[in-house]
Amino acid sequence: MIDQERTPVTDNSSEELLARVADPEYLNTCSLVLSAANITHRIRIVSRNHMEIFVASSLWEKAHEELAAYAGENANWPPQPRDNRFSPPVFQAMSPLFIGCLAGFYGITGDWQPKSLWFVEGAGNSEAILNNSELFRLVTALTLHADVVHLLSNCVLGVFLLHFLLQLTGNGIGLFAMLLTSVTANYLNVLVHGSGHMFVGFSTSVFSIIGMLCTINFAFKSTRTRMVLHFFMPVMAGLALLAMLGSEGERTDLGSHLFGLLCGLICGNFVRSPLFNSLRTSFWLQTLLGLTTLFVYYGCWLLAFS
Repeated sequence: MIDQERTPVTDNSSEELLARVADPEYLNTCSLVLSAANITHRIRIVSRNHMEIFVASSLWEKAHEELAAYAGENANWPPQPRDNRFSPPVFQAMSPLFIGCLAGFYGITGDWQPKSLWFVEGAGNSEAILNNSELFRLVTALTLHADVVHLLSNCVLGVFLLHFLLQLTGNGIGLFAMLLTSVTANYLNVLVHGSGHMFVGFSTSVFSIIGMLCTINFAFKSTRTRMVLHFFMPVMAGLALLAMLGSEGERTDLGSHLFGLLCGLICGNFVRSPLFNSLRTSFWLQTLLGLTTLFVYYGCWLLAFS
């Protein structure tokens, strides 16, 4: 790109060729460097990709040192941007593992039965939550399903959606955000319905994941038109799923799904935080939040049977 071999100029003994440059922008940079050092120079343009810089013979050494010093100081400038927001997590199988555990748990609890101890102690019961402060039901209800159709609809959708979320946020942050939005959505739904409302199912989490994916997708689009388009496309998809799945079945709950979607849309804004990049790449934070999420599920079931 630049040739700084010392070459005498035969037609003018008072000048010497300092550099041959192929890039006009770099030519301007060299000229600025020499001007800043008060070195008078002359530029000759031979062709589009061949330009030459001449300086007085007495200033050649100084000019050469200035350009060499500038090149050394800026060898790695500008630094390559590091965008670690969406680098995939080390463990790639968290979503199928989590959903697999959910399906395996159904093999233990079975369908909704009025006298089943799992559902008596762990199902969402607004009266017990509001009057007896049994807040653990907001979590345990997420792990119970009314029947196998209810389970399969949540697992088939959940395994893909959760995988996409964890790819963007990391395993720990993604699982914790999913739990936080799901519990918040269930509690808001309980407040709206009041006493006498029963609910179970992981679909609240599914719709909260859809909401978070909507906002994350929206947050990192450049043009305004594309931002609006990419925001409303997944929102419309989420509402379509809400219409198809949210109102079907005796024990599924349209309200918790709608609140799950809304809570996810709000929570997804955490990717806009200036700290998100550093949090996203923190192994210890991801591990801590992931283990915390699993212990919350386990601890809530311990409370249910205590």
